[in-house]
Amino acid sequence: MKPLVAIIGKPNVGKSTFFNKISGSRISIVLDTPGVTRDRIYSDVDWLGHQFTIVDTGGIELKSTDTMHTHIVKQAELAIEVCDCILFFVDGRSELTADDFDIASLLRRSKKPVLLVVNKIDDFSTLNLCDYYGLGMGEPIPISAEQKLGLGELLDKVLEHLPSVEPVDTVENVKVAVVGKPNVGKSSLVNKLLGYDRSIVTDIAGTTRDSIDTRVTVNGKNYTLIDTAGIRRKRSIEDSTIEQYSVVRSLASIRRADVCLIVIDASSEISEQDVKIAAYCHEQGKPSVVVINKWDTIEKDSNTVNKFNNQLKADLAFMDYFIATTTSALTGQRVSKLWEQIDYVFAKANFRATTGLLNDCIGDAVSSVEPPSKAGKRLKIKYATQVSVCPPTFVIFVNTPTLMHFSYKRYLTNYLRKTFDLQGTPLRIVIRGGNEKDE
Repeated sequence: MKPLVAIIGKPNVGKSTFFNKISGSRISIVLDTPGVTRDRIYSDVDWLGHQFTIVDTGGIELKSTDTMHTHIVKQAELAIEVCDCILFFVDGRSELTADDFDIASLLRRSKKPVLLVVNKIDDFSTLNLCDYYGLGMGEPIPISAEQKLGLGELLDKVLEHLPSVEPVDTVENVKVAVVGKPNVGKSSLVNKLLGYDRSIVTDIAGTTRDSIDTRVTVNGKNYTLIDTAGIRRKRSIEDSTIEQYSVVRSLASIRRADVCLIVIDASSEISEQDVKIAAYCHEQGKPSVVVINKWDTIEKDSNTVNKFNNQLKADLAFMDYFIATTTSALTGQRVSKLWEQIDYVFAKANFRATTGLLNDCIGDAVSSVEPPSKAGKRLKIKYATQVSVCPPTFVIFVNTPTLMHFSYKRYLTNYLRKTFDLQGTPLRIVIRGGNEKDE
């Protein structure tokens, strides 16, 4: 394990800005609004050849009775418990508050090394840090996360408090994005897959805001589970809001994922938005498992599963390769089966056919159904080759690409899928004739 550094403080003191600057990318959502970050967000850092992990936490308000704040404090306390060093952030542009002193008291009880970071100091020539000694946290360290001032000195001090470890080689793992509408049980499903409460779970739609990556090893295989914010209809989301940023992150998580778990609420009808989310996964070429969650909440008979599957087949006809499973994140019913299905669709997405085998398959398809003709000219397939995986992509060279009717292209797609048993993943066919390309 790499050493862990936790960023702790009240809301709106610049924790996420610092986190993004140090990690080198906009991982945490940053807005000039208190309480944007809720869950723990992790990122690996390499400073002067030393590797460690930083964790961004939500702003702590210990005296708040709000349900969401209670969950945020719990997440921050978990980060404090497992970390090796704490960065206690305060706002250098405003006076210390009771929340700052409450947090300082909490951190002293943790018995962990704490560095007091006074953020938002844009002019070091007018520094007056006397008041911050009153927190009893040692010498204040002034920085400006936004302007990247003082970050190097701070990281040097962080290294003094971290155990020395050997550099960790990057281990390849399967990135699994858990996506769906708000309140379908994505975070509950992630927590159940992990075996502990990684993400905040409430009945409030939109609880998850950031996309949260968590690494896990199951049966000797490495995965990164990506819990994403719920994706609502575009017209329901106001511009420049936290939700808009959250949805952008969710869509980006789909694009960088290797496998998608598309979560649907069994207790409600399959909606247009469910279909749009599935369509986006399909367009991005991602192997997917449709997870029908909350299966424990509905009344069932011997035909319930068939009815649901038939409805899915009708609504998701554009991705008829999908595989589906019914689960309950609450009870754990069939959740463990998802690991097997993730492995299955990932393996199918990485399928590669030899050129000889592929051309034999195409030859059989042409023998079974003759290619179309137009104005007395018939389409002739010369040969085929596979050019990439994830998804499997095949280039078919023909005499005249414009003669390839979409229905025959679909026939070839289905024939390849059936022959090579490519369920669970999209596959693509590109038609070429000389230097010409099909649309």
